[in-house]
Amino acid sequence: MKIIKKIPVKQVLTADSKEQLSQDFQSRYQRYDRECQQLRFEQRKLEKRSDISPSEIEKRFTQEIKLRKEKMNWVEYKLQQLEILPEGSELFIEEVEAIVEVTEGARWDEIYEHQTIVIKDGIVIQAR
Repeated sequence: MKIIKKIPVKQVLTADSKEQLSQDFQSRYQRYDRECQQLRFEQRKLEKRSDISPSEIEKRFTQEIKLRKEKMNWVEYKLQQLEILPEGSELFIEEVEAIVEVTEGARWDEIYEHQTIVIKDGIVIQAR
């Protein structure tokens, strides 16, 4: 039997990777900010229509904007973390899904133990 398991991916920080990650985080932040502005524009546009309840419009758009703001806060946190961490540190980047083979008699703790993929300058250096 095969199962899908989430595995964290970590980036070893170097001068180049810090710069690239910083640019990536800043572009994500700007994208979320643009999405918030677009949502506010769409909200004002819909509020002018009389066939939809203004409170329902407000509720839906507020929820969507809140989600973007949370993502912006997460990106800000990652940028702060990036500035603080010295070169050589490992920074969690994302999680990926992997297919793992499960056989009868296998030890569950070995199958499901914490595995990590470590990347340095775009190259996988460890799969532990």
